[in-house]
Amino acid sequence: MDTVTRDLQTPYPHTMLYADDVVLMAESREESKEKVITWKNRLALYGLKLNLRKTEYMEFGSQTPGKISVQEPLTKALTFKYLGSYLSYEGGVTTDVSAKIQTAWQKWKTLTGVLCDKKLPRKLKSKVYRTVIRPAVLYGSECWAITKKDEQRLSVMETTMLRRTIGTSKLEHIPNETIRLSMGVAPIVDKVREKRLRWFGHVLRREDNHPPKRLLLHTEIEGKRPRGRPKFRWMDKVHTDLRQLCLTPDQAHDR
Repeated sequence: MDTVTRDLQTPYPHTMLYADDVVLMAESREESKEKVITWKNRLALYGLKLNLRKTEYMEFGSQTPGKISVQEPLTKALTFKYLGSYLSYEGGVTTDVSAKIQTAWQKWKTLTGVLCDKKLPRKLKSKVYRTVIRPAVLYGSECWAITKKDEQRLSVMETTMLRRTIGTSKLEHIPNETIRLSMGVAPIVDKVREKRLRWFGHVLRREDNHPPKRLLLHTEIEGKRPRGRPKFRWMDKVHTDLRQLCLTPDQAHDR
């Protein structure tokens, strides 16, 4: 598919291909429709078929009336899953955080025979949590512009799991920090920050024309901000991390 559509592909991120999935970005509903029709016709020339029933579109920001129709109306989604993470029309990560928490609990429940076995050492239980359950939550977290509320939800999930694992409850008034120390587990919010800064450093070390670095440092967003408090951005979180840890972006090159 990459070969037969090479001349249709606009610069990243306006066209993104992964296996048999295609993401097309546009500035308007009309432009989106034109792109879908163009791709549909091109694929048809080579015996490939665009599945319109599985084709969805998302309108970021304020929602406007109307539909995109290509032979039939396309499904309009407020959220959708792409490469393991959920995207939301409002640009936040709450939906993705919720999905990751749910996935982690599902994994925890399948491992209760190990995690809640009083005969097994805490060291082994800690390893299971750190290598099986926590990675399910942290997948894709390096790109989260996470809010304090979502950080709190992650912390509650983690401490609840750890308390159940060692067989204690809140009624015993054991501090969360004591619970984590007994299991040898760092706060999950710290792990999210660690992944975020690792990714930031990785991007800074890439060449200037590399897509993630170009988008992060050299892309101007056109248009007017809506009224009210500006939304919290990923770089805002990174700047907060750097300030709290007394770090500078230049240190990313000191390896």
